[in-house]
Amino acid sequence: MEKIEIKNVNKFYGKKHALKNINLTINQGMFGLLGRNGAGKTTLMKTLSALHQKKNGSITVCGIPIENAKEIRSITGYLPQEFSMYPNMNVYEALDYLGTLSGMTKSERKERIEMLLKKVNLMEHQHKKVKALSGGMKRRLGIAQALLHNPKVLIVDEPTAGLDPEERIRFRNLLTNEADERIVILSTHIVGDIEASCEDIAIMNDGKILWQGTVSKLISNARGKVFTVNVPKKYLPQIKKDYIVTGMLIQGEYNTVRIISDNIPNLQGIHTDEPNCEDAYIYCLYQNGCDVYGGEE
Repeated sequence: MEKIEIKNVNKFYGKKHALKNINLTINQGMFGLLGRNGAGKTTLMKTLSALHQKKNGSITVCGIPIENAKEIRSITGYLPQEFSMYPNMNVYEALDYLGTLSGMTKSERKERIEMLLKKVNLMEHQHKKVKALSGGMKRRLGIAQALLHNPKVLIVDEPTAGLDPEERIRFRNLLTNEADERIVILSTHIVGDIEASCEDIAIMNDGKILWQGTVSKLISNARGKVFTVNVPKKYLPQIKKDYIVTGMLIQGEYNTVRIISDNIPNLQGIHTDEPNCEDAYIYCLYQNGCDVYGGEE
């Protein structure tokens, strides 16, 4: 089975230490890389795609050392966060041009493009100009171009940011289907996307890997640390200063507040609740010394 192995990898931008001693093993299937904006996810994704060079350490992608950049790119499909391509070409022309640049024959391009347009549900839009596509359609076109050469590894960086809920679900399902036969890495700050599509995940912050394992294990780590309580609205500012609040539901003069704490909060009517993936993610950040207190607005 194919896998990516990352050992003791560091990267600098000048004096900025962007990747800090990264150690990860990513197996075939869907892998989620979760972290805040600026956590270092994009830097890691570009390094795995052989678009950025590491300072030291080792990376092998499906057995190929990352230093063999041309070979790595031949087996890797990459959809960056800011995706754009040939706005005045239509959808088919853009993919055909990219296939030509990749050295595919005319018959190979025709067969592959038609298959991919059906897969990403753009067949009926193949003659529409790229600049006229909606945000969701452009992301699906991005996946098509990333899959054009049938890569062993598909890397997508913040693919659902800004999409409506229906398009996000469609996109996640598309990625999950692709993970049956390749390594798919989903890098995002949206916890819901990870929870809905990934079993194996890593959490990243400030250039470091804080945690790696399964979603179910992450959630179990937060069990007994999540509490809910109904409080009058006037007490909310103080509670937000004193505790990590992950949710608030307004119900008239009372709010149902969701709190993360190592100890049972000293609040009347408090009770323990079952953690969800978002709770567990915030608890992981908290455990690792990250600032997760919202404070008073």
